[in-house]
Amino acid sequence: MSDKIKFELEFVIQSSPQLLYQYLSTPSGLSEWFADNVNSRGEMFSFIWDGSEEEAKLLKRKSDEFVRFAWEENEDNSFFEMRIIVDEITKDVSLFIIDFAEDDEIDEAKMLWTNQVSDLKQVLGSK
Repeated sequence: MSDKIKFELEFVIQSSPQLLYQYLSTPSGLSEWFADNVNSRGEMFSFIWDGSEEEAKLLKRKSDEFVRFAWEENEDNSFFEMRIIVDEITKDVSLFIIDFAEDDEIDEAKMLWTNQVSDLKQVLGSK
């Protein structure tokens, strides 16, 4: 198995950090933009897309700042993190994504995140 490569993306989101965090950290929020349906039991989250289900464990979270998940089936130490960054001067809010993918899947993974975040912006009424 080849090692996954870490990549990062940043998206400007017109939203308060508190509201954005609700969409990143709760099953109801995540099911509005990230997956068709999301359920959670404690730290285990089930993400459902087109009838297939993926399990992820919530590794870390800090209210209004970030959430970090790891997919259940991964054998490496990869994770995906959604971090809220607020510019101290302009107060602009950005969503900073950290994820891992195989070398030949990075472009596809970035496109997937871009599409997902586009859905999130629509839900939030952000441009």
